[in-house]
Amino acid sequence: MTSFKQRLLCFAVLALSCAATVQASEAKAQLKLTSSAFTNSCSIPATFTCDGSDASPPLSIAGVPKEAKSLALIMDDPDAPGGTWAHWVLWNIDPATTQIAQGAVPRGAQQGENSWRRKSYGGPCPPSGQHRYYFRLYALSERLNLPANSTRKELDLAMRGKVLAQTELLVIYAHR
Repeated sequence: MTSFKQRLLCFAVLALSCAATVQASEAKAQLKLTSSAFTNSCSIPATFTCDGSDASPPLSIAGVPKEAKSLALIMDDPDAPGGTWAHWVLWNIDPATTQIAQGAVPRGAQQGENSWRRKSYGGPCPPSGQHRYYFRLYALSERLNLPANSTRKELDLAMRGKVLAQTELLVIYAHR
C-alpha cells in the first residue's frame, strides 16, 4: 500500500510540475508586432511616409493570447506640435491574423478616423525635425461595437478593461 501511495504522490507531483511548466511556457509567449520593412527603434523607409507612396507597411503579428477575441492597432506620433497625432486606427482585427500586407487593411477589420479625419493610413509626415511613431497592437477580450467613424479617443475608451496583452513597434522619421 505504501508503494502505491508513493507512486500516486509522485504522479501527482509530476503532473503539477508539468502543468506549471506548461503555464510558464504559455506566459513566455508574448504578443509581438514586427515588420519586414524596418526594425524596432529605427527609421521607417520613405515609402511608408508622405515623402513616398504613403502606403501602410507590412506587419507581422505573433503571440496572440488564445482567449483574444479581436485585435486593435493604433499608429500615432506623440511628438506632433499639437499633441499626439493618430495616423492609423483599426479594430476588430481577427485574432488569427498573422500578417497585415503592405497598403492593406485586414479582412473584416474596421478602420476609424485618423487625426486628418480620414478613414485610412496616413504615414509619417512631421512638420519639422525627427518624430517618433508608435504602432501599438492590443489583444482584446471581445470584439468592439463602435461606429465606423470612431476616433482613436473613442477606440481607447471602448478598449478599457478589455486589453489582454499589448505591444508596440517604434519607428523614427524626419521629413525631407
